[in-house]
Amino acid sequence: WLHLQGVVPTEVLERVHDAGFVRAFLDGTLDATAVRRIGLPHSPQLVRRTLLEVEGTRVAAQTALSEGLACNCGGGTHHSFHDHGSGFTIFNDLAVTARDLVHSGAARKVVVFDLDVHQGDGTAKIFEHDPQVVTVSFHCRSNFPFQKQRSDVDVELEDGVGDREYLQKVAQVLPRLLHEHKPDILLYDAGVDVHLDDRLGNLSLSDQGLFDRDLYVMRCLPLSAAHTPRQRAR
Repeated sequence: WLHLQGVVPTEVLERVHDAGFVRAFLDGTLDATAVRRIGLPHSPQLVRRTLLEVEGTRVAAQTALSEGLACNCGGGTHHSFHDHGSGFTIFNDLAVTARDLVHSGAARKVVVFDLDVHQGDGTAKIFEHDPQVVTVSFHCRSNFPFQKQRSDVDVELEDGVGDREYLQKVAQVLPRLLHEHKPDILLYDAGVDVHLDDRLGNLSLSDQGLFDRDLYVMRCLPLSAAHTPRQRAR
C-alpha cells in the first residue's frame, strides 16, 4: 500500500492546467457553465477527493519507476482539458503525472495507454504538440465525447466489440508502440466500462476478457525491457 503525504501541490497542477481554472475550482468560484460541464456539484469534499486522486496517480508513477509496478484505483480523469473540466473529471491525473515526470527528469518519454471505453480527449489535446508524451486511446466510436480529439494513436471500436476482437487490436498496437517509442514508463488507464454489463459502455468484454487484457498489457512490458531498463507501468 502507498501512503500519501498530502494532496497534489498547486504548482504541479498548474504545469498542465490554467492557473485561473485551478484557483476557481479550489475556491468554489467556477461559473455555472463550468460546473455543468464537469457534471458534479462543488463541495469541500469534492476538492479534497480530486486533489488526492491526482496525487495518488503521481505517487504511483514515481513508485513504479523504482519498484516496477504500482496502481491507483482512482484516477483516469482523462476528459479534463487545460482550462476546463468535463465529463465528471476536474483535473487530468494522467496529464499532470506525465508532465511532472518529464519536468522532474524522472522520464524522458511517457506513453499514456488509455483503454477506457471513452476517448481520452483531454489528454490528447493537452499533449497534441508534446513529443515526450505519446497518447494512445482505444474507445467506442459512438460513445462520449462526441467531438473527438486527435491522439497520437486512436483505435475506434464499433458497438458490441467483444473479447476476441478487442484483444487482437490491443496486440496489434502495443508491442509495436513500445518498440517504436521505448518509453521510460507507461501510464495505463485500465477502464472497466468496456465490460458487457456496463449499460452505457456499448462494448461487450467479459470478466475473462478484462483479466486477459490487463494481464497482456503487464506481460508486454518486461518483453520490451531490452529496449530500456527503465520502462515501467503504472
